[in-house]
Amino acid sequence: MNSNSDTYDVVVVGGGAAGLGAGLVLGRSRRRVLVVDAGEPRNAPAAHMQGYLSRDGMPPAEFLAVGRREVAAYGVEVADDRVSAVRPDGAGEFEVGLAKGRSVHARRVVMATGLVDELPDVPGLAGRWGRDVLHCPYCHGYEVRDQAFGVLASPVSGIHQALLVTQWSKDVTLFLHTEPEPSADDRERLAVAGVTVVEGTVTGIAVQDDRLTGVRLADGRVVPRSVLFAGAGARPRDELLDRLGADTRDTPFGPYPVVDADGRTSVPGVWAVGNAAGPKVQVINAAAAGYQAGLTINHELVLADIDAGVAARRREAAVRA
Repeated sequence: MNSNSDTYDVVVVGGGAAGLGAGLVLGRSRRRVLVVDAGEPRNAPAAHMQGYLSRDGMPPAEFLAVGRREVAAYGVEVADDRVSAVRPDGAGEFEVGLAKGRSVHARRVVMATGLVDELPDVPGLAGRWGRDVLHCPYCHGYEVRDQAFGVLASPVSGIHQALLVTQWSKDVTLFLHTEPEPSADDRERLAVAGVTVVEGTVTGIAVQDDRLTGVRLADGRVVPRSVLFAGAGARPRDELLDRLGADTRDTPFGPYPVVDADGRTSVPGVWAVGNAAGPKVQVINAAAAGYQAGLTINHELVLADIDAGVAARRREAAVRA
């Protein structure tokens, strides 16, 4: 990569809530920051986001547009591009390559690359994702309250989710799909909660007038439902961290990077925030995680610069002596 490329205090990889949260505090700290955004937000299929105080019900695209304007006011640059490589320079900093050909130097790197939802392999689910095929009752439950809920069992979800969503509707059906029979204890809990259990493989969904109307089973039955909660797998966009050799931890959704409370990974100088660091991070948590990482990075850079100045001063004094 070009050793004469532009130098930034921080390059943020990803321009969602976490990346812009980091960019905001770093811009306000008078840091030179580049946010590189590939334009693939996880919540793009959703019409609105909920649970973010003062932004409840705001369309995700509008939220990101406002965030970009806010960080730009502090001199943060946002590039519509993709980071193709992050390479240590041997001196504790990084050379960052962008897909469109640009190369920049970064003292620190924040990975805010998010994750990819991997839906169950059931025909029709992907087209309804974020509309009436949902995964998070805290994100969508209130908007679909008191409707006929279905819950599609999966290796990472099912019984627990069926019990949970009874807070938003008392008409809940758990489709076992390809999962094993519930234990006697779970059967009892489901019965007490009023959850109906349906055996048989789910082969698709029924849609009429652009609305979900039922869940299709392999034996030909169609169980009327207007909402289906389907537990999605959650794969982090961690290719860059992988190449850097970042340590990972196992979760029910697969491996995720090991980070401390401030987002530091095991790679010195690299942070991971938002859904890049965990599968259950909501928008409001992601923004806060980015902000916290930004605070920590600025503090680290202030002390690093001061320590470098002290070392230079001592060297000069030694030469004079």
